[in-house]
Amino acid sequence: MNNEILGFQVEQKVVYPSQGVGIVLSIEEKEFKNEKILYYVIYLEVSDMTIMVPVDKAEGLGIRAIVSEEEACKALELISEDYEPIPSDWKLRYQMNLDLLKKGSVLDIAAIVRSLYHRSKVKELPILERKLYDSALKLLEDEVSFSLKKSKEEVETMIFNRLEPK
Repeated sequence: MNNEILGFQVEQKVVYPSQGVGIVLSIEEKEFKNEKILYYVIYLEVSDMTIMVPVDKAEGLGIRAIVSEEEACKALELISEDYEPIPSDWKLRYQMNLDLLKKGSVLDIAAIVRSLYHRSKVKELPILERKLYDSALKLLEDEVSFSLKKSKEEVETMIFNRLEPK
């Protein structure tokens, strides 16, 4: 099998938007409806789940490589920057943030964490939004910790130090 045509390699860490960081365990060919299809077999540690994603659908699902150290640092910087106030209508806000989460870039995830964290300081978040915030925070911690080779605890401290400037 020619790995040049494939986007990811075995043992590579990848991000599956809204699911978390995973590792490509293998690339396997399976028959589906009398057609041979290549699949990435990805283990997601956060949910202790192994999934199979068709290679040709991975990009459409937003699966991507872990960001560089530089991108991870940009995401951390974004958290401490000023931001536009977000809509007060929580349903509109929720949909906007859900769409950002599905896009799955580390900067989008950092923007969600920043805006919902500051919103929660004004007024308690509705349950769905609280879950979205928790998911985004976990995704950000996971990816940045892998990218910077730091523990999740260290990264969590870095995030909250930026959210609450002294």
